[in-house]
Amino acid sequence: MSESHTPPSGSARLNTGVAHNARVWNYWIGGKDNYEVDQQVGEHVAGMFPIIRDIARADRDFLGRAVSFLAGERGVRQFLDIGTGLPTADNTHEIAQRLAPDSRIVYVDNDPIVLVHARTLLTGTHDGVTAYIDADVHDPDAILERAGHTLDLTRPVAVMMLGILNFVLDTDKARDIVRRVMAAVPSGSFLVLTHPTFDDDLGGAGQIPAMKFWNENATPPITARSGADIAAFFDGLELLEPGMVSCGQWRADAGSAVLVPQYGAVAVKP
Repeated sequence: MSESHTPPSGSARLNTGVAHNARVWNYWIGGKDNYEVDQQVGEHVAGMFPIIRDIARADRDFLGRAVSFLAGERGVRQFLDIGTGLPTADNTHEIAQRLAPDSRIVYVDNDPIVLVHARTLLTGTHDGVTAYIDADVHDPDAILERAGHTLDLTRPVAVMMLGILNFVLDTDKARDIVRRVMAAVPSGSFLVLTHPTFDDDLGGAGQIPAMKFWNENATPPITARSGADIAAFFDGLELLEPGMVSCGQWRADAGSAVLVPQYGAVAVKP
């Protein structure tokens, strides 16, 4: 079954005159849900930082491996996907419910074009539940309150934060968001996170000028962080093997692993 908490007025906020991250990201991974302005900015960023398409694909592939691992090997049946972005092939609920049809997934986003596509997103299995809520990562209390309508927050939850904390520009605020969300879920829950970095050992120096251009020409503004700052999001949690690595290398087959300046990790709450 599926359920929606999507407001009917969501499309009213849609602005097709300014490039938006969800649509540009969709363009980079070969999607069709974007506009000319998104394509123009996307091409300019790719010209400055050609690996950006590899990052987008690696992040998407990381999601597939992480959800498959958690649903298939760790028995997770509840997923809270914060900042889901536009639906594409093999979304969180499709992967989880293919392995465990009774999985319950709540997607969270506040992007107007994602709201427009929410009905397409909300296709689940007969046994499971797929829900969508319109909420902002900056308001974790609202996310948790509304997610609790679908998820049992007394049972383990996989909290997905893929490429979302980079839109929370204040690092202390970003850490507080993670702490508050993870404090609301029980022992045995997981944090699944990816985040862009400017660390040289992952080839991240090119992120800085590309993100400067982005922040001057698109929305919402974005930031990269050091590996040390990203690792701090996992304080109090236990990282699973192989730890925090380039998301293209996390549990990837040797032949398909790629080094991209985007960290990825999965950690469990003890």
